[in-house]
Amino acid sequence: MRHTDIAIVGGGLAGSTAAAMLGRAGIPAILIDPHPVYRPDFRIEKLSGHQQIERFRKTGLAETILRSATHDGENWIARFGVLLDQKPSQQFGIMYDALVNAIRAEIPPATETVHAKATAIETSPERQKLALSNGSEVSARLVVLANGLNVGLRQTLGIERRIVSPCHSISLGFDMVPIGRTAFDFPALTYFSERSSDRIPYLTLFPVGTTMRANLFTYREMDDPWLRQMRRVPDETLNASLPRLRKLTGSFKITGEIKIRPADLYVSMGYRQPGIVLVGDAFATSCPVTGTGTDKVFTDVAQLCNVHIPDWLSSDGMAEDKITAFYDDQVKTECDAWSAAKAYSFRSVTIDNGLAWQAQRWARFAAGLSQGTLRRLRNRLGAKSGAPRHQARPTHGKLA
Repeated sequence: MRHTDIAIVGGGLAGSTAAAMLGRAGIPAILIDPHPVYRPDFRIEKLSGHQQIERFRKTGLAETILRSATHDGENWIARFGVLLDQKPSQQFGIMYDALVNAIRAEIPPATETVHAKATAIETSPERQKLALSNGSEVSARLVVLANGLNVGLRQTLGIERRIVSPCHSISLGFDMVPIGRTAFDFPALTYFSERSSDRIPYLTLFPVGTTMRANLFTYREMDDPWLRQMRRVPDETLNASLPRLRKLTGSFKITGEIKIRPADLYVSMGYRQPGIVLVGDAFATSCPVTGTGTDKVFTDVAQLCNVHIPDWLSSDGMAEDKITAFYDDQVKTECDAWSAAKAYSFRSVTIDNGLAWQAQRWARFAAGLSQGTLRRLRNRLGAKSGAPRHQARPTHGKLA
């Protein structure tokens, strides 16, 4: 029987981040995950946006981890084959397994990692007991469930998930290479859908190392013939869906395996219990189209490890009223609500054909074009005055 203050079940992004944060804070914790090295998995492939990077910084890990990512520096925004803007960007390309393994490398030696599965759990207002697949047991004051979509352990506690939008979106990941050139003209590109009938919100291209990675999103069912066409003839299918894309990319070829991942939106029920707390996808899923899943993970883990766990450990017991404080945390609830609202609004603005949604699509196009025009004007004026223009090149290990 191992004894600790915090037992973390699941060593993905949420669990590994929590283990690193608690270890750095000197709080006794054990990370439980069956894999010594996190294996390749089609999930997050970039961290992007000022807000998301700031949320990452609250974990205390961003400065170190982002050194192993590829910072593109500038993102081109386009639609209908028209370049709308060339925005300075806070995008860092990094494959999910590389991200998780880099975070695991930051877990202090004093924080033990047990390579096993949690197979059973007993909870109480005082201490929790976990049985592991290797025959050992762990006793902890608090169990953090960060095991994502694996619902077995939660179901034994009466925690159920309710699917609120099945197959809400589908993500596709693949590599792209230019034909007849050594590189694309852009550091990174976000290309928005040309027609609502194609059910594609956008394609994003961004560098990961020396590879130009593509993430394509669509609102379809998993048995849609279009997905089979993307696997069989990807270049032709993508060009048919986004016919003006080549005005920005030139001729290109899709290489390597095409990874496809559907996303259900679900929420947890019956989770307010003593001795156990759910974070990340274990609590509720987000839509990958919006890119808010990482925001939710960093917000959950930062609030839990920076605010609530130190407070909870300062007094005896781990009753339900303590746990409730995390679920009612204003920072967390606002992030959850923002993520959920964005999942539905992004889908509607992509595929709904009501007059209001059509107007919003054109308004976004006009706003992007206006912002890009103003940026180009400022750059010209800056060039005339001798001010250096932003130079964007993919870089490694540099924070903007």
